[in-house]
Amino acid sequence: MSALSISGESRSIRYFLPCLEGPVRVRLNADSRKAIRASHSILTQLLKKGKKIYGVTTGFGDLSKVTIDADDRQKLQLNLVRSHATGVGKPFELGITRLILFLKLLTWAKGVSGVRLELVSLVRHLLNHDILPVIPRQGSVGASGDLAPLAHMALPLIGEGLVHFQDRIMPAMLAMKEVALEPLVLSPKEGISLINGTQVSTAIGINACLEAESLLKIADLVGAISVEASLSSRSVFKSSIHKLKQHPGQRLVAANVWNLLRDSEIVLSHKDCDRVQDPYSFRCIPHVHGISRDNYNGAKEIVQNEANSVSDNPLIMPNTQIMYSGHFHAESIAQAMDNLTIAIAELGSISERRLHYIMKGIGDRVPPFVASNPGLESGFMTAHITAASLVSENKVYAHPASVDTISTSGGQEDFVSMAPWAGRKCLRVIDNVRNILAIELLTSATINVLFHAPLKMASGTQPVIKLLKKHVHFSKGDRPLHTDIKVVNELIKTKRILSCVNKKYELN
Repeated sequence: MSALSISGESRSIRYFLPCLEGPVRVRLNADSRKAIRASHSILTQLLKKGKKIYGVTTGFGDLSKVTIDADDRQKLQLNLVRSHATGVGKPFELGITRLILFLKLLTWAKGVSGVRLELVSLVRHLLNHDILPVIPRQGSVGASGDLAPLAHMALPLIGEGLVHFQDRIMPAMLAMKEVALEPLVLSPKEGISLINGTQVSTAIGINACLEAESLLKIADLVGAISVEASLSSRSVFKSSIHKLKQHPGQRLVAANVWNLLRDSEIVLSHKDCDRVQDPYSFRCIPHVHGISRDNYNGAKEIVQNEANSVSDNPLIMPNTQIMYSGHFHAESIAQAMDNLTIAIAELGSISERRLHYIMKGIGDRVPPFVASNPGLESGFMTAHITAASLVSENKVYAHPASVDTISTSGGQEDFVSMAPWAGRKCLRVIDNVRNILAIELLTSATINVLFHAPLKMASGTQPVIKLLKKHVHFSKGDRPLHTDIKVVNELIKTKRILSCVNKKYELN
């Protein structure tokens, strides 16, 4: 079990990976405890002085004109959590839920939220016991906080709602009793602080970035194997060519493919052929994969910045002032996820084009559809159709969510981000592209094993074929391919393919 620290320090995207992988142990450092106590003390002083504070002494949204009596302030926070728990759809995966809780703790650790240390500790205990709120994934527009899903996150803290605990879904109170935890009566500002934040949008964004990172490298690897299989030229990946372009991603991808194909007997076997230029889907791998990398880096930086930011409102400043802003607005995440979606979708689109080219056959060495007996056999014809269908889905998902908005809360929240949807469809595109690349890898590996033998593959790609042979039976003749596609997908997702390549050659 990984140990994570809650502090005011900035964290890299990779720091959050343990939350996605399984249970974690979380501790709160001394400086953060001090900052949280100081912030709550300031809030208490301001309330004693009769300071008007949005969401604490007033109603919410368009009801902010309504003044709340001192005797009703705790009830206000309770009502807020209950009334905002309106989410629908399937629950988030457990890893994303852990991330949501962890990100909420990081915001509170900055010491500008006014919540009690008791509330912070209870959230930390839930994480440490892996008692995870059941949070429906639909219902947030990513603006005045991820209101509905964060309200579901908050319900167990008041002894309500459902949680996932020890492989079961159960009432929160039952799970908390098993580990001797007690719910809290929310104090002023705590309800609004629980639901005002971008933690859901940001958690989805972190998940998407971490999955996209390995997929970018896999795309280079699969592209290199397809260059071999299609008898395309290696020379177009020379560094001297790509130094003429100022795109860092393009240079990295060109170097990856060039190095992966070193000493390939398959590539050397056609060095004197009369083909002048290969199709764009092969020749322009560095240009397409490269800009996808550059856009990924931009999206990652935005998501990382948001994860390390304060996301709350109102803000209890150290100078005892109450400040208002829109720090709960997730437009940054929305645009980052839309850009990442396009970047990853393009990896799938160019992959499908390489498959399309291969389906026509490669000279007299590879028959159409990679079928040993074309006509009697269909080979990979329909595997390519599956890839084409996923590419078509991705074109719809790549429509940006961030350009949409809809007025909510009686017009008070008149411009929203749609960040959660931007992130969720990004994850769908990542899943689709993983399958597309799995189909391309299976197809090109089959060509190299069955049709280019006894020529040796490049030393950089041989470990992949060795791994695949342990899980996939390469044989001539038709067979159902869905199981093989699923197996290769899982090898990609678990990074086993990437790790076996890195033992021979570290991909950039």
